Amino acid sequence: QVMWNAAVHAEFVHDHADYGFEIPSVKFNWRTIKEKRDAYVQRLNDIYENNVKKAHIDIIRGYGKFTADPEPTIEVDGKKYTAPHILIATGGRPAVPSDSEIPGASLGMTSDGFFDLEELPRRSVIVGAGYIAVEMAGILSTLGSKSSLLIRQDKVV
Repeated sequence: QVMWNAAVHAEFVHDHADYGFEIPSVKFNWRTIKEKRDAYVQRLNDIYENNVKKAHIDIIRGYGKFTADPEPTIEVDGKKYTAPHILIATGGRPAVPSDSEIPGASLGMTSDGFFDLEELPRRSVIVGAGYIAVEMAGILSTLGSKSSLLIRQDKVV
């Protein structure tokens, strides 16, 4: 959301002259938005975690699996947990192909890597056609990165 809003502001700045605003030059600072975005996300994470703790909910981080025990039980990193209700929020991790599968794959990054970028790339190539890929391409392009979106298709349309 923060990056999308930054891109919206960039669009407004781009169109400012059409609305009578005379601004000699406007510079975008990637580091500023990155620092403010990271602080915002951390603040939200802290709020969510504190609310969970206030509700007396235990957060157990690790790799878990259901057991064959007769009552609802999961095992996380070797320790068993039993409760009448168990919520497993799996999260996810992207699968990154090896260079032997796709030459040059190690030169890329996942969408998670976008948040680690220390500066706006001059050029970017986004592979995919899901909403995250399209959103990333739009944000990067609007903020000044010459962006391309690659979409795989099995047949020509």
